[in-house]
Amino acid sequence: VQLQASGGGLVQTGGSLRLSCAASGRTFSNYHMGWFRQAPGKEREFVAAVNRSGGYTHYADQVKGRFTISRDNAKNTVYLQMNSLKQEDTAVYYCAADLMVVSRIASEYDYWGQGTQVTVSS
Repeated sequence: VQLQASGGGLVQTGGSLRLSCAASGRTFSNYHMGWFRQAPGKEREFVAAVNRSGGYTHYADQVKGRFTISRDNAKNTVYLQMNSLKQEDTAVYYCAADLMVVSRIASEYDYWGQGTQVTVSS
């Protein structure tokens, strides 16, 4: 499956952004989806994941209550709504697809998008 992330940009602290990840090539609804992020000089870290139907979601503690992951299988798209953004949310955000499990482990994902930059300014 090919993944194309979009929606990143520059936003002030406390602002909001919605990331989108459009999938093509295979049956999107067969895949659990995740969002990860990587800040300069840091390892890639888990942000959120959603199961095939969208009925189960899982979040990293750092974003719980501020970010919401959702999906629209009819549009082959997964979203990440980010509210109350903080400077420490600045990173390149990646979407990923996992055929087998809803995971917070990057190495378990089968396909990755190219990333979209999110920069939160003071």
